[in-house]
Amino acid sequence: MTLTTMEPRDRLIVGLDLPSVEQAEAMIARLGDSVTFYKIGYQLAYAGGLPLIRKLADAGKKVFADLKLHDIGNTVASGVESVARLGATFLTVHAYPQTMSAAVQGRAGSSLQILAVTVLTSYDDDDLKAAGYQLGVRDLVEVRAQQARALGVDGVVCSPEEAAHLRGIVGPMRLVTPGVRPAGSAIGDQKRVMTPSDAIRAGADHVVVARPVMQAADPKAVADAIVDEITQALG
Repeated sequence: MTLTTMEPRDRLIVGLDLPSVEQAEAMIARLGDSVTFYKIGYQLAYAGGLPLIRKLADAGKKVFADLKLHDIGNTVASGVESVARLGATFLTVHAYPQTMSAAVQGRAGSSLQILAVTVLTSYDDDDLKAAGYQLGVRDLVEVRAQQARALGVDGVVCSPEEAAHLRGIVGPMRLVTPGVRPAGSAIGDQKRVMTPSDAIRAGADHVVVARPVMQAADPKAVADAIVDEITQALG
């Protein structure tokens, strides 16, 4: 799955933010061929969802393991090796240099791609200040993206608001953007958001959408509409 050969459907990553494997499998069945790429994050992973990565991969789906690893280097590298054996396509780590370097080491010899999380999309400048950072969102995202590129990370996770700026900095690295909401959807706890088409036009390679699909009366129709929107933005 190279950036030049990706189908519009492969650019949508649907977050299986559900409390059980049974509910996740039921949702996957409802979505059918409309979705080719799924995200498994904390909620489902801690509910026994990690083996679902292998099951989805064996079924021809791609999986984004959104586990946001951050620990001492040996622990991160060992964890990455384990996730690689599950067959995930993407794995997130927090964008600290030691962590990113260890993750790159841990994925060696596998097809797993490491994504560095720059600044969570629920954060703004005030949140970073409260956490003790001197830099604002835009500057911290830029610094972390530059470090990720230098360390051999495959891509970064950023909000759609930073995508256009980062594209000129990271070049062909993958840009994956959560904080994407179809027009009319509730923003929830996100602070830096865009519609799918705006995110793609801004330079995102993949958009991550969870609640607007998971909570829809017709999830398949919502996923299809997002893919149509991505197709139009690419056209």
